[in-house]
Amino acid sequence: MGRPLRAPEIPTHEEPPRELSRGGQIAVVTGVLFGTFLAALDTSIVGTAMPTIVGQLGALPLYPWVFSGYLLTSTTTVPLYGRLADLYGRKRLFVAATLLFLLGSILCGLAQSMPQLVLFRMLQGLGAGGIIPVTLTILGDLFSIEQRARLQGLTSAVWGTSAVAGPTVGGFITDTLSWRWVFYVNIPFGLASLLLIGLALRERVARRPHRIDYAGAAALTAGLTLLLLGLLRAGQGRGWTALDVAGSLALGALLLGIFLLVEARTAEPVLPLRLFRRRLIGVVFAGGVLIGAGMFGITSYLPLFVQGVLGGTAITAGTVVMPFALGWSLASTASGRIILRFGFRTSVVAGMTAMLVAGLILQLVPGRAELLWPVVAAALFGIGMGFSSTAFIIAVQNAVGWEERGIVTALVGFSRTIGGAVGVAALGTVLSAAMRSRLGVATSEASSNALLNPELRAALDPAQLAALRAALADALGAVYLGILIAVTLAFALVVLTFPRQPAPARSPQVTAPESEGE
Repeated sequence: MGRPLRAPEIPTHEEPPRELSRGGQIAVVTGVLFGTFLAALDTSIVGTAMPTIVGQLGALPLYPWVFSGYLLTSTTTVPLYGRLADLYGRKRLFVAATLLFLLGSILCGLAQSMPQLVLFRMLQGLGAGGIIPVTLTILGDLFSIEQRARLQGLTSAVWGTSAVAGPTVGGFITDTLSWRWVFYVNIPFGLASLLLIGLALRERVARRPHRIDYAGAAALTAGLTLLLLGLLRAGQGRGWTALDVAGSLALGALLLGIFLLVEARTAEPVLPLRLFRRRLIGVVFAGGVLIGAGMFGITSYLPLFVQGVLGGTAITAGTVVMPFALGWSLASTASGRIILRFGFRTSVVAGMTAMLVAGLILQLVPGRAELLWPVVAAALFGIGMGFSSTAFIIAVQNAVGWEERGIVTALVGFSRTIGGAVGVAALGTVLSAAMRSRLGVATSEASSNALLNPELRAALDPAQLAALRAALADALGAVYLGILIAVTLAFALVVLTFPRQPAPARSPQVTAPESEGE
């Protein structure tokens, strides 16, 4: 018989957990779970309501901006939250982020137009950028790598429960009450999370002078905003050579270049470029950008196919997105065990393979008027996310010390959301251009709104309805091809370059700095 398989040793860089009683740990973990539930619910519940919102408020060209505006602000603030959490402590940043998120949720529910909704979603994103990375960093502080791998199963179960319930609950709320309540439902979970973590978490944070990189954060935000604005204007038929489109894209690229220069010269940058010298962190970041484009593309544009092409309700759209969340939850739970037994790379390769197959299956969706293929594609992509994202987070956390754990944890979410923000906007440009080529500039928006509004759709004659659905299906086919391209590039990059055994931090072990408790 051959020699028995041995689990690969996972290099560690751990410090003793912060002093917290068993009851305090339970309270903090429960608060983290409420925060996870809040973030997952918002991610999954809004997508199924969006076609109905567009049907009522109009302005289909602004459809991608409801997602991209949210992702823009949540993306650009993720590294800032990570850095501030390392400087001022996790609890303060979590409280501030959650309060901003809840304020944005209330205002979204009160929005009277699509521009207002986009603006309030951007405010909501300002808070969302800090919830998940800061809570993950809190777990990284309190527990060892073995405990975190097991806790990931619990957080994944909560994420899965809320994400699975979100599409169905969102569809039910939208169809029976109002789409506005998909935003109001965030309030009780946010308050519960605030109460538990605010009262139970005790930190020891060193008091020292800091230089916050506000210039870098401003350059990043402005650069991405102009880049997305250029994509939006191009999608509205302005043409790539139009002054406002080309100017926005060029100025956005210039500001992003300035951002990189600022980061290279700042003592405490929002985005420490030196971290990317480590192969693991560079691969995870670049792969996360491409994966984010595919992930947010699926959750944003599959509901549009179900309601616009198949004529389904918001509840039907929820049943398509739900397998994505369920697959993520189940795979993430299994990923913790795979990491401990076989190492990070095995889980990552399994995830990337599942996402590539999902992208291929997605190409079958536009030509088949049935729910089977969207469901299968969404489920497989969710499985891929579960296997890969868990390994990404724990691997990068394990590669650095306490003083950098907040920023590297934030970088994982930052890469995914920056990819989603740009990806959803770019795919929206593709969608709008394809619709205009089929229907003409004057009729594309009005016709699309009619497809997404049940009352207007019922007034269309069968031939006109069939033509509009065929145009939308063709346009979404181009969108789904873009998703496949992003996923294929991510697969090639990650599978070929992800280290077989990620190295631990090279610096000496650093425990959490001490000072008076908060």
